[in-house]
Amino acid sequence: MRLITGFGRDLSMDSFQEKADFIWDIAELLRGNYKQSEYGRVVLPLTVLRRLDQVLLPTKDRVLEAAKKHGGSAGLDLILRKASSHSFYNTSQYTFQKLVEDPNNLALNLQNYMSGFSQNAREILKEFRFDEHIDRLSTAKLLYKVVKTFSEVDLHPDHVSNREMGYIFEDLIRRFSEISNETAGEHFTPRDVVRLMVSILLTPDDATLTRKGIIRKLYDPACGTGGMLSVAEEHIQELNPNAELVLFGQELNPESYAICVSDMLIKGQDTDRVKLGNSFSEDQLKSERFDYMLCNPPFGVEWKNVQEQVEAEHEKEGFNGRFGAGLPRINDGSLLFLQHMLSKMKTPSEGGTRLGIVFNGSPLFTGGAGSGESSIRRWILENDWLEAIVALPDNMFYNTGISTYLWFLTNRKTSERRGKVQLIDASSYFQKMRRNLGEKNQELTEQHITEIVKLYGELREGSHVKILPTTHFGYRRVTVDRPLRLNFQATSERVKRLDNERAFVSPASSKKRGAATESEDSQTQRMQDTTRKALAMLPNEKVWRDRASFEKDLDKVLSREGLSISTAVRKAILNALGERDESAKVCLDSEGYPEPDPDLRDYENVPLGENITEYLKREVLPFVPDAYVNEDIRDEQDKEVGIVGYEVNLNRYFYQYIPPRNLKSIDADIDTVEKEILRALKENH
Repeated sequence: MRLITGFGRDLSMDSFQEKADFIWDIAELLRGNYKQSEYGRVVLPLTVLRRLDQVLLPTKDRVLEAAKKHGGSAGLDLILRKASSHSFYNTSQYTFQKLVEDPNNLALNLQNYMSGFSQNAREILKEFRFDEHIDRLSTAKLLYKVVKTFSEVDLHPDHVSNREMGYIFEDLIRRFSEISNETAGEHFTPRDVVRLMVSILLTPDDATLTRKGIIRKLYDPACGTGGMLSVAEEHIQELNPNAELVLFGQELNPESYAICVSDMLIKGQDTDRVKLGNSFSEDQLKSERFDYMLCNPPFGVEWKNVQEQVEAEHEKEGFNGRFGAGLPRINDGSLLFLQHMLSKMKTPSEGGTRLGIVFNGSPLFTGGAGSGESSIRRWILENDWLEAIVALPDNMFYNTGISTYLWFLTNRKTSERRGKVQLIDASSYFQKMRRNLGEKNQELTEQHITEIVKLYGELREGSHVKILPTTHFGYRRVTVDRPLRLNFQATSERVKRLDNERAFVSPASSKKRGAATESEDSQTQRMQDTTRKALAMLPNEKVWRDRASFEKDLDKVLSREGLSISTAVRKAILNALGERDESAKVCLDSEGYPEPDPDLRDYENVPLGENITEYLKREVLPFVPDAYVNEDIRDEQDKEVGIVGYEVNLNRYFYQYIPPRNLKSIDADIDTVEKEILRALKENH
């Protein structure tokens, strides 16, 4: 296997930051007339318009001439696309330069300019809803200033590459998101992280991807501004300029969608393959299957707004739908994205699929055995789809400094990876950034990416790599019970506890018969009085350490009073007069088996493949000799004792103990600080 990263030189921040800073400064023109949270609604669409304007500028005259010559003829759209040398065009006479030459009619001319774009470009611009702001800017006497300043921004493709343009958009979105308290990370992923993901995702296929005429399909169900799609395309083009990567995506945020599609439009990609909408409730690529998939779903975002649709699919379609394995808790939909992606894998006979996804720590271990999260992990691991997990450095993302992980899954593992999961600790592979971008103050260099990809490709254990069987992450959560042991005594204090027993105080309502009638009230009162009278006949100094013996004596005194009590009332008496006592005899049920004590119930996670009886002897019985496994609680799938769970805790495998400093050195530091404080106090006096 040849290891490929191949993204050319590092893109220096300085190469795009100057233009991003200039565009950001334009937003300051809006101060006073726009809230800060609204700045992006003006600046982002105008940035897109300026980019489209300069892309089309070299062929503008040719398009106008073709429109004049062939106006009204069939096939005009194809003629104008050919004239523009792009998959879109603009038939308006205006450009940004011509717009500012007529400031008195700028609002009307700008509308004319926007309506002159081809239908596919107009559909993109519509998502920005910028036309709503033209009159507002004009009324505030800001329209000319803003458009004039944008006309001075050089975004021509000869000077700003598509990659640089992507960085500019992402930097602007990050800044606008910060000032409006939105989550920038929901819109895009840092490019260094994307490059690492793409490298690992595609490295096993580097030989295949260099074949002549190769065509592959890539999908991102939360594609944001399209960074993952763009970087993957760049990677494959560097491997094989003749290869074709067909890009698909879906995005919920209209502005991010519009930026993504405008970038694809400029590069000649089919924009119909990127959809606007929620991937869970309105999957617009339902019948598609993909060779590769990448995704950075929003961290810890609840899915309550699509709960009804997701739960209905889970219950009605099961594994024939997308969410058959289980549903995570409502406050984090990350694992829903993963299930959604897994449903779009090609079968191994069709060539299979590889996918990568960014997660925080929650999907690794949140949820115990039988929970939705654990059931999803179980489904993935028992199908042997999880190939590798890479732990990233902290502070890698714009909106959070928390620990993040890259998961890589496939249904076409190589022979040496089958039945195994590779864990890579890449948390120390980073360099500090010269300038923070939100929470992001650490980045991966190309050298770091190369080294991490090498760790992945070599598949060899070391200080940064662990290779474990898939079953290693599984366990059985067995219920460990201890027998119920009670003593009984009819002291006044214990008898008084009957007043807290609902079945004794109000037997009618305890049977859910509704409100008690007057006759029932009187019957209840007689039962209570007679019961107390009967209990008073029991010797209050006597302690029964055998429940069966106590019940015999109880029945005798009740019989003397001619009282027959219900099962619920009997249970209330036993609850009130009984106390736990390790020296008492074990309470037995009606079939003669030990009755478990619910307050002493505990659980043990027994590693898969380990004998439960042997585990109990070693880990439990030395401390609680009367404990036993409750064999009635079994796994729904395999029907064996205990409920199967799965979790992946990377800290367990890579944690390095750092011993505390010795007391002598700590005391020395304290003495030094005390002396410095005393010296400072003397100087101040």
